[in-house]
Amino acid sequence: MSPGRVLLHIGLPKTGTTYLQQVVWRNRDRLATDGVHLPGFGHREHLWAALDLQERPRLAKRHRDAPGAWGRLVEEANGQSRDVLLTHEFLCGATAEQAARAIEAFPGSEVHLVVTARDAASVVSAGWQESVKNGGTVDLPAVLAGKSAGGPEFSMRTWDLAGVLERWTPALPSDRVHVLVMPGSGQPHDQHWRHFADVLGVDPDAYDLPTDAVNPALGIVQIEMLRQVNAHLPSYSAHDRGVWIRGYLAEDLLARQPRERGAMPAEHRARFAELDRAATELITERGFHVLGDLSGLSPQQSSSAGREPGTVSADELVESAARLVADMVADVRASSGDVPPRSGR
Repeated sequence: MSPGRVLLHIGLPKTGTTYLQQVVWRNRDRLATDGVHLPGFGHREHLWAALDLQERPRLAKRHRDAPGAWGRLVEEANGQSRDVLLTHEFLCGATAEQAARAIEAFPGSEVHLVVTARDAASVVSAGWQESVKNGGTVDLPAVLAGKSAGGPEFSMRTWDLAGVLERWTPALPSDRVHVLVMPGSGQPHDQHWRHFADVLGVDPDAYDLPTDAVNPALGIVQIEMLRQVNAHLPSYSAHDRGVWIRGYLAEDLLARQPRERGAMPAEHRARFAELDRAATELITERGFHVLGDLSGLSPQQSSSAGREPGTVSADELVESAARLVADMVADVRASSGDVPPRSGR
């Protein structure tokens, strides 16, 4: 038995993937009713599968069940008669050989590739910030000079849209490659989901959507402060990094502070404009199915509006650190039962 379609949503990172994944996982039963099966026990197994496909070392350290995750999802998918969706942004880090193997894992099925996209400068800036939220210590200038910020998922390997498309699409007909351009400012907040739902073939209005901010960005001062804190932390497991660095320090405490948007250093903007041009030309020449405005892959005003990392002062870092320590002390007191929990500042 083979599924009608296998939809591989491979990212890119920082292109609204977390939002889309929240929608499909919280509406898994509705999705099944509409004829789309989401295999595995949850989002984490799709992450494991992406790393397993790429034969990443030390995968067993994430969890004893992580090795073999790709094979389990493939087996479950190939046992379905419905459409199947696999979704994780780390999939886009696969080599050409690994991508071909992924597509060939579904013989007789109609494989579709779903790629969410935005302009390169925004992807790289947000990707670097994500690496810091996951415990990274590499600064943005080092990343722009070619240093990995922490594995293939935090490097130009996954941030270069044209490169990802070139590795993943040689064996696919153009109409089975769907490029979803992130909506710009002024567009409906649910437009990205509507485009995704169009590819899935479901009614977008029948689904429960998240109302809170998903994966909030930090200000340029806060991300630099966190990067320096990371250098003094012990080596944490992937689970502990997610709970304590990303969850507690970044998305709870630091996200509460007044934030000022960061910007891509001016000397690098032409380089990323060239990456955008190359991706746009590839998408147009191959005739891929585009949802959204392809001009959204051009450098955006948001890439240059804001402060560059090198402008953060010592006084600003001290102020951010002081706020962080004060909130942590409040949390420690609250956990002891002495005072009610903080309500935010």
